[in-house]
Amino acid sequence: MTDVRLTTAGAIVRYLAAQRIAIDDGDPGRDDLGDPVPLFGGVYAIFGHGNVTCLGPELASVRDVLPTWRGQNEQGMGLAGVGYARAMRRRRIMAATSSVGPGATNMVTAAAVAHANRMPLLLLAGDTFSHRLPDPVLQQVEHFGDPSVTVNDAFRSVVRYWDRLTSPAQVLASLPNAIATMLDPADCGPAFIALPQDVQGEAYDYPKGFFDPCVHRVRRARPDRRELAAAAQLLASAQRPLLISGGGVRWSMAEAELLRFAERHDIPVVETVAGRTSFPSSHPLHCGPLGVSGCVSANAMAGAADVVLAVGSRLGDFATGSWTVFDRASRLIGLNVARFDATKHRGLPLVADAREALAELGTALGDYRAPADWASRASSETAQYHAYIDKISAPEAVESSSDSLPTYAQVVGAVARAADRQTYVVTAAGGLPGETINGWRSDVEHSFDCEFGYSCMGYEISGAWGAKQAMPDRDVIALVGDGSYLMMNSDLYSSVLSGHKITVVVCDNGGYAVINRLQLAQGGESFNNFLAETMTHEPDGPSGARLRANEDRPHVDFAAHAASLGCTSEAVSSIAELEAALARARTSDRSHVIVLSTHPTEWTEGGAAWQVGVPEVSDRPEISEAAAAMAEAMLSQRPGL
Repeated sequence: MTDVRLTTAGAIVRYLAAQRIAIDDGDPGRDDLGDPVPLFGGVYAIFGHGNVTCLGPELASVRDVLPTWRGQNEQGMGLAGVGYARAMRRRRIMAATSSVGPGATNMVTAAAVAHANRMPLLLLAGDTFSHRLPDPVLQQVEHFGDPSVTVNDAFRSVVRYWDRLTSPAQVLASLPNAIATMLDPADCGPAFIALPQDVQGEAYDYPKGFFDPCVHRVRRARPDRRELAAAAQLLASAQRPLLISGGGVRWSMAEAELLRFAERHDIPVVETVAGRTSFPSSHPLHCGPLGVSGCVSANAMAGAADVVLAVGSRLGDFATGSWTVFDRASRLIGLNVARFDATKHRGLPLVADAREALAELGTALGDYRAPADWASRASSETAQYHAYIDKISAPEAVESSSDSLPTYAQVVGAVARAADRQTYVVTAAGGLPGETINGWRSDVEHSFDCEFGYSCMGYEISGAWGAKQAMPDRDVIALVGDGSYLMMNSDLYSSVLSGHKITVVVCDNGGYAVINRLQLAQGGESFNNFLAETMTHEPDGPSGARLRANEDRPHVDFAAHAASLGCTSEAVSSIAELEAALARARTSDRSHVIVLSTHPTEWTEGGAAWQVGVPEVSDRPEISEAAAAMAEAMLSQRPGL
């Protein structure tokens, strides 16, 4: 076999461009895969002295097969990559490259988002010189006692795979291992490779075959026979069984199999945040979203269930109500491709791909069906949930205060009414997740992305940009609060610059309203969350600062700001105007931003308990009362069971 002499940077780029993936459609009756497509959808890049001179020319040479997308903020690039991977159900990947120093550390938060959500993302960051001769170089943070450490070591805690190349030959092992990690259903997560500036430019004689097209296939692990038999035996004994549909159902493309399983055995279904839109919302067995951001019906069913089959769920505290939503005597079956998740809280493990395991478990259960009164209870409980959401999301819903501002629930209702089968909604963090999780009652599979694994403010716009790149034929709508918009909005310009049109609805409620809600609920005073209550400098005042009065605070013109980034934009003041604006957004030739003021204190009710830290002692009686209430709520917590 002949060799080809390339630099490290050249070998990396050529190898990435050669990777392909064959994607199945989730149909358990078909094992054939579609035609291979590029594994990497592209590379997000902000160039600097750590990546522009070596990696830059190589990316330019393959722009037709591995497009490079210019980002505005390194964190936004990584978040867009997460949005892309979620839209692609972990089948295709984006890479992001940064310069050395601040460009690299800007990506740490995005890496954490990918890690928490178990999403593939390849991060390539420039690094200092491995030979250290010019140290300290520009943007280098020196570690006096360990010169081998650079800021890129900060990624070790937020990625699944970490490497620093110190020789061009290491590409031969590092890149295949990184890709194998990102495509492993059990270990899926971000991969990081640090690229010292000298090593990027060093050459090596690589085997030519290393760059031949390589077709990957996502592994579908089948269940162990003994685990399958034990799970079937336990489930067959259930009088009140419940299915939890987690994100793993979506990443496995197991929605059709989940529906067949639930209908065959008459078992009610609840969804986690990541599992939303994996089961038709109008189905009589669908009991709604589970947990803190969930609804009364789902939590009531979880509290009454005697056997819970959790399919593809991390079982985070928002899904489990900090482990208070389940009866202590109930039994848990953890069906998960990852052993770590399958065995949580002493669950009976069923370690396997969700689609394959549901099919085999259904066969093992035979003619078992849950008692008829249990399914009837599910329908009755859920009817109350739908009636409540119908009431609070209606355009004419009565406000509780005289200002009559639209509520988040009404905004979500308007977007839902305007949606069709091509609509894909993106949100994250703050108050919008709870409202959208409850209000987005769709029968359209894979129509919802709420980043709540890391609850990262700023994901909404960047994630929507990535989702649109993944699904150019879908109508991607981002729902974002004013706080998240102010935190990260530059990918509005990215979407305009790259031609990936998204619609963004900005809900301005005057600050960090949902955290203000938590602040008050746990006995604190309203402080530093609403803009009207932030501090402003007063040189002549006795303390040098005072609370800014509401009428004094400057108002942010979000519509004008979005227009300055190249978007079409408008401000509306009612739900009727919002619905008309959503129709106009469809016809816009570029990203369209709609801004409206929303109610700061009206929320959807129905969630479970959530354990947060509350002071045991305080001068505020309200805090002491909150601590007592928290302690009482946690009496029903299952500690490790």
